[in-house]
Amino acid sequence: MASTSLGTVLTAVVTPFDQDLNVDESAFVSLFHHLLENGSDGVVVCATTGEPSTLTNAEHLRLVELACAERPAGATVIASIGSNNTAQACAMTERATELGADAVLSVAPYYNRPNRRGLIRHYSEIARATDKPVMLYNIPTRTGIDLPNDLLAELAQIDRVDYVKQANNANLAPIDGLGLYAGNDDIFARTLDLGGCGGVLVASHVAGPLLRQMADEPARRAEINERLQPLFAALGVTTNPIPIKAALSLLGHQVGGLRLPLVEADEAELEVIRDALIRTGLTGSPVTSR
Repeated sequence: MASTSLGTVLTAVVTPFDQDLNVDESAFVSLFHHLLENGSDGVVVCATTGEPSTLTNAEHLRLVELACAERPAGATVIASIGSNNTAQACAMTERATELGADAVLSVAPYYNRPNRRGLIRHYSEIARATDKPVMLYNIPTRTGIDLPNDLLAELAQIDRVDYVKQANNANLAPIDGLGLYAGNDDIFARTLDLGGCGGVLVASHVAGPLLRQMADEPARRAEINERLQPLFAALGVTTNPIPIKAALSLLGHQVGGLRLPLVEADEAELEVIRDALIRTGLTGSPVTSR
């Protein structure tokens, strides 16, 4: 296991689009700096929240390149490069490493659902494709496959497999040899209480300072966690990243729409999100262009 964490508050950053649904690089850079100035230690680029399924490889890698080029000292850039094609995952891992990513996030292979031996081979190949830490990503609601804790412990024996982003709340527990990151906002507090490294979060787009306080002020953690429950719930009112893009837009941030098959929040969903922002007392200043 790596001797240091990659940061405590890591934001799975959205991918902004312009009115023609082209990647808006300027808006991405502005949002990246805004997050770092409001509680985030770093970002995860092109994770689920970044809509990687509808990005080309060139767009994906360009966002990694931008984040690495814009990264101030002390900030972390993690490239999410997972695939259900091992050769593709390795190629993207190699390229992200060359571009300067501090680590790679690699989701469990979806759809083809390999068995245990296949998963061990898959992650062994990915780890060989980089000299940076590899963060496993367990999110069975998206992939159709779970990485149970005994398998995670076995995968931890692979050199450079150093962390896990745990998005199966039922599995949340320390794993010998792996730094533990919350993969869902609603288990961030529990993860910290368990001695975990932190979280790969979505709510930190709009509540970064509060999530920072949760990490830095353990005595207030339960209180802040309770305050943020309406926001956590609202960001699950429909498929991520639809709600967080809607919340950012309501607060004046220019992040654009979504690429099909995802669609923008409807009026009922917007009302839930708007109400949660009001109930949690969140206000925001628009991202300014740089």
